[in-house]
Amino acid sequence: MVFEKLKDILAEQLEANPDNITLETDIAGELGADSLDVVELAMSVEDEFNVIIPDEEIENLKTVGDVVEFIHSNME
Repeated sequence: MVFEKLKDILAEQLEANPDNITLETDIAGELGADSLDVVELAMSVEDEFNVIIPDEEIENLKTVGDVVEFIHSNME
């Protein structure tokens, strides 16, 4: 469920084909997210999943799977 919602967020914000998004997808490298996109994505994830992503943690979230794992570890 988290992966599907995250995939929808990524597809919408980065104008990507959701069928091409997997857990291994590199957000910057394959989806072309720049630093502003990453900040907007982090805010969307925080709102959607009720988690807080510390600024220093954002740089560690490289793949879609990294974000899914972070969400699962920090959901209330």
